Amino acid sequence: MQEQINQQLPEGWKLKPLGEIASINPRLDKSAIDDETEVSFVPMAAVEAESGKIDVSESRNFIEVKKGYTGFVENDVLFAKITPCMENGKMAVVPRLKNGVGFGSTEFHVIRVNKDVLAKYIYYVVSSKQFRSDAEHNMTGAVGQRRVPAQYLQNALIAIPSLSAQEKIVTKIEELFSELDSGIASLKTTQEQLKIYRQSLLKHAFEGKLTEQWRKDNPDKLENPEQLLARIQQEREARYQQQLEKWQQAVKDWEAQGKEGRIPRKPAKFKNTEPLSLNEISELAPIPDSWIWHRFGSFYEMLSGFAFKKSDYSESGVRLFQIANVGFGKTIWESTAYLPENFKDMYQNLILEEGDLVMALNRPMLGDSLKVAILGKQDCPSILYQRVGKFSFNNYSISKYFLYFLQSSHFTSKLKNELRGVNIPFINQTRLAEYSLPYCSFAEQQEIVNQLEEKLSIIEQNEKEIEAALAKVELLRQSILKKAFSGRLV
Repeated sequence: MQEQINQQLPEGWKLKPLGEIASINPRLDKSAIDDETEVSFVPMAAVEAESGKIDVSESRNFIEVKKGYTGFVENDVLFAKITPCMENGKMAVVPRLKNGVGFGSTEFHVIRVNKDVLAKYIYYVVSSKQFRSDAEHNMTGAVGQRRVPAQYLQNALIAIPSLSAQEKIVTKIEELFSELDSGIASLKTTQEQLKIYRQSLLKHAFEGKLTEQWRKDNPDKLENPEQLLARIQQEREARYQQQLEKWQQAVKDWEAQGKEGRIPRKPAKFKNTEPLSLNEISELAPIPDSWIWHRFGSFYEMLSGFAFKKSDYSESGVRLFQIANVGFGKTIWESTAYLPENFKDMYQNLILEEGDLVMALNRPMLGDSLKVAILGKQDCPSILYQRVGKFSFNNYSISKYFLYFLQSSHFTSKLKNELRGVNIPFINQTRLAEYSLPYCSFAEQQEIVNQLEEKLSIIEQNEKEIEAALAKVELLRQSILKKAFSGRLV
């Protein structure tokens, strides 16, 4: 590492290639191992990123792993060579193994130190972000399959003090890291508590518990179930009339332009959704008497995007809203593709606007979180791509209320159960329309949204502060390692 080469080393320290003080991928003598001998097995997943923790509890018979796997012994250092495992810090010192031998992924390099070097000292060197960053710049191979070559490890220059100094450095690092780990554990516990509190808020909101006092204070703003049903029907009819008028104008424009292209399609009348059966209602959460459960399909039409060809893409123009742009409650623009500006006129029905609610239709969940978001000014205009769905509501005032319900466990738990075991989880739009929404008066919906926004904004601020604190801890950890390998820690 250039920075390490140029720094002034303390007295008694030497700069040596790693290959001089350790063997890289040494040959394991298998001749004395019986085929039925039980040995430890370490897949890549058994090595935790960043922490140096390694799970060697899995075992296999030697005959199963003697070919096609990487062999190692106790006190070796495992170094993940493939992207992104290397960049993520999957390195570890091998602990006690079954019968003293282990086998694992071929994506590990094995570093076996000589008698004058501590394995833990080398582990801390090669797992440091400074070392990993340099290793990343020396990877070879195709994108997605890039690896750190063994020759890089052979030639990597390492600052080495005496064995006694290494022991003091490792002891000090572990002492300081233990304090940092304690702080990290506390921060992560708080993170989990905030997640639980967030879900509890959403759950209570859609069971009427969040606005229980509000209902007592505002009986004149409530509607009975019959009024709610009537309002749903009115909004559906008003939406259809709006679409009809838009279609009639589109036909006039088409005729005025000499009937070029296809005649605009007349909007279809809304199909009446099947009412919920008593059995279905009995399986749903209890809600206030002034609320009703009603099927999703009564509130919106869903529009899914178009599969534009790569040959349609352009250097600039209007952004394409892809599945990668849908985050968990927010949009993400790390990946951006463009279509020519004139596509806005060609695909007017796919143009997204501020306030639109979108959801990933393919692989929509990660853990218990749903990829869904309301678009802001910064996201528009953009054109809807395949595998992303846009909710076209009868009344757009419901969009935030609907968003929060989609993020609640009332919806995500049911969806997760239905997607379980499917190779490529995909939301069936017909099935989605059969899901149920707890529906209340417009005034109460607004109160729920207002209370949730207030409380969730406090949670989000706390989460940001925790993330910032965790980032500072990581910087401090790297600072400790930098001092350690320049002789300034002890």
